[in-house]
Amino acid sequence: MASIESIRRTAPDRASRRARIAVSALFLTNGALFANILPRYPEIKAGLGLDNLGYGFAIAAFPAGAIAAGLLAAVLIRRFGSARIAVIGTVLTSIGLLSAALAPSGVLFAVALFLGGASDAITDVAQNAHGLRVQRRYGRSIINGFHAIWSIGAVIGGAMAAVAIALQLPLGVHLGISTAVFATVALVALRFCLPGRDDESEPDAAAEPTEVTGALRRHVTPRTVIAIIALTLIAMAGAVAEDAGNSWATLYLADSLGAAAAIAPLGFIALVGAQFIGRMLGDPLTDRFGQRWVARVGGIIAAVGMTLALAFPTVPGTILGFAAVGFGIATLIPAAMHAADELPGLRAGVGLTVVSWLLRLGFLLSPPFVGYIAETQSLRAGLLVAPVAALVAVLLAGFLEKRRPRD
Repeated sequence: MASIESIRRTAPDRASRRARIAVSALFLTNGALFANILPRYPEIKAGLGLDNLGYGFAIAAFPAGAIAAGLLAAVLIRRFGSARIAVIGTVLTSIGLLSAALAPSGVLFAVALFLGGASDAITDVAQNAHGLRVQRRYGRSIINGFHAIWSIGAVIGGAMAAVAIALQLPLGVHLGISTAVFATVALVALRFCLPGRDDESEPDAAAEPTEVTGALRRHVTPRTVIAIIALTLIAMAGAVAEDAGNSWATLYLADSLGAAAAIAPLGFIALVGAQFIGRMLGDPLTDRFGQRWVARVGGIIAAVGMTLALAFPTVPGTILGFAAVGFGIATLIPAAMHAADELPGLRAGVGLTVVSWLLRLGFLLSPPFVGYIAETQSLRAGLLVAPVAALVAVLLAGFLEKRRPRD
């Protein structure tokens, strides 16, 4: 006779299935919102008269806002609930990005991105928290599927932007449509999320600042500290390589390689599309070969693919290079977060929170660094950060898990 647990694994109740769809919708909107504005960055840059260095500092405001607000997420979630905070954060993020698109100056552009980044960070933690709560109802892992759906949202958002560029839609009209559509999707999704408080799932989703500092003061060995640093660098490597495509792919294809306005966004779309495929394959590959092997091979694919694209610059080759980056780094951040959450001597959620918060430094530091190299050398030289970051992940992959023996 099947046990109750096995029945739960094969037949989740209706509320759990609806909640899974709702969380999937939240992840999709989160990926689509930011992807709608990314391919239009070159247009914004030109309209505001920013040079590469100024542009790099301006777009760094988004991860700066995420760092400023990241540790506030747990406090808000525990007070108001993860589903509600995820939806409110989605609406505020969409408004922030719309404001950035309409900003009349570089300073206001950066301010709007800062506020959008702060909302996005809170949304990110909240939707993962609710996803973990739904996962507990299922009794099996489904969280990676949510992240794959985020990549689908990014592809949808990038495609919407490419169509808007091809149709010559004004920025305000395009981002206004994006804001209205995805904010509405998030508000509808709230009706189908799990009801009530979700206190029991929060320790695995995020730790408050006092819990982080308390855990780090006690029972933390030097080996654990070294592991946290290494895992953070692995996650940051994934962030830096990803940001190279997010922030610069469209600009590089359009300005440096002369791609048509409707073709230039394909570099970003290729990256997030390949990232989706890598994440879908990531779970079975990790189960069979382990996080360490998958990270090393993926890092090599990303490094070799992007290096060849930069060494022999063509529009099709560069698009394939960004696809290699997306596929190769697909599992780096989830693997580093998972490994950090299982470090000995730390309370539940502390390692995950520390690595999640610090990895955003990669998103913060990468744009101005690439912008500086682009301004003093060339954007082609600046994009070398992607293969270099991938090689860093290859060298540090030994801190990730080996293949776990099957029962």
